[in-house]
Amino acid sequence: MSIRETALAVIAKVSKVDAAAIRPEMDLVADLGFDSAKALELLVELEEALGIEVSDEQAAGLNSVGDILAVVDRLQPPLRPPRG
Repeated sequence: MSIRETALAVIAKVSKVDAAAIRPEMDLVADLGFDSAKALELLVELEEALGIEVSDEQAAGLNSVGDILAVVDRLQPPLRPPRG
């Protein structure tokens, strides 16, 4: 599963919306029903599932699914070159 697919799966789990129905342009509050408690749950789940840390400043700018995907893309751990 790619990082984006994992992020979408986490968004689907927390929002209880089918992952196939989630689109980048969807607003977290208006379209997916997020409140502050759900948003915090989402951040914790994303950080744990992806091994990233989202700063408070970054979290404040997360208004849509696309915003989340952009932050996840920027924060993903760098790939380690294979040994050998």
